[in-house]
Amino acid sequence: MILLSGALMLAVLPASADNNRAVSVEQLPQKARAFISQYFSGEKVAYAKREREFMETKYEVVFTGSAKVEFRGNGEWKEVDCRYAAVPAGIVPAPINAKVQELYPGAVVVGIDRDKRDTEVKLNNRMELTFDRNYLLMDIDD
Repeated sequence: MILLSGALMLAVLPASADNNRAVSVEQLPQKARAFISQYFSGEKVAYAKREREFMETKYEVVFTGSAKVEFRGNGEWKEVDCRYAAVPAGIVPAPINAKVQELYPGAVVVGIDRDKRDTEVKLNNRMELTFDRNYLLMDIDD
């Protein structure tokens, strides 16, 4: 048993040595490149990196204007954080935008994070709203 766990550790250590690696935009998955081209074409990339965690690969792209996009290994976006500027039109689903304007007229989404269960948006008024997969409001946090 000890021998087996020792062999497993030796196999995992070299794989974890390359966890974070700088990449060029051309090395991103095609879906990620298309997303950047569509929504951030006017932005200059400060850096891009690939992160490997055990069984998952993800990519992070940071723009000089301070916006950041995180992609899954297949190139689908997971998170867009524009800090103080509005997330580009078309990224935030229409039902979420409608609910934001209903509850907080004039507020804009400055960050969006989606996973398999829900979508969370951050507004410029510091409110955070969580929606289920059908875009029904589940939670409001300030």
